[in-house]
Amino acid sequence: MGIVPFIAVEGPIGVGKTSLSKAIAERFRYHLLKEIVDENPFLGKFYENIDEWSFQTEMFFLCNRYKQLEDINRDFIQKQQPVVADYHILKNLIFAERTLKQEQYKKYLKIYDILTADMPQPNMIIYLNASLDTLLQRIEMRGREIEKNIDPFYLHELSVAYEQTMESFEKANPHVPVLRFNGDKLDFVHRPSDLLYILEQIENRLKGVNYHELT
Repeated sequence: MGIVPFIAVEGPIGVGKTSLSKAIAERFRYHLLKEIVDENPFLGKFYENIDEWSFQTEMFFLCNRYKQLEDINRDFIQKQQPVVADYHILKNLIFAERTLKQEQYKKYLKIYDILTADMPQPNMIIYLNASLDTLLQRIEMRGREIEKNIDPFYLHELSVAYEQTMESFEKANPHVPVLRFNGDKLDFVHRPSDLLYILEQIENRLKGVNYHELT
């Protein structure tokens, strides 16, 4: 029996993680794990005043993602059923390090380490990136009320942090394939040919690894 595919799609706000995750789930018949966003009662306040609401916001996301992954591990991965998620738990540190004060981050990191110690980790990552202009355009197009006050500088810093984090992750985890796609060149939401290209790249990589129940 091979490894059960557990794919995580990652990238900054507005890059299209959920859209691509849905397409992957449909194409390969994987279970789709979507992160909780709109249900976060602190998120709107966070975008208006990051310093005031950052700790509450980050703790809500961490606890909910922990619960989701705990359920996914029990109900799907341990039963040999493949999963695609529109986030990697590592994103918690990307956001928390950008938004929390030093003392808050130290406390947060201790909690993060405890919760993720025995958590299932994705064995493939799809990393989407794009320029600030593209991200802002896509955020505006989808029109989420809670995102209308996002600071472009904050979004830029977040994109830089994602790049740094993914580079560090690849060096520390050479056994985990990371497929990168540029959102400035590929519009898989509006161009079917771009989506097909990405899905074919994923399928080729899956075939090159000893996975169980690929399709």
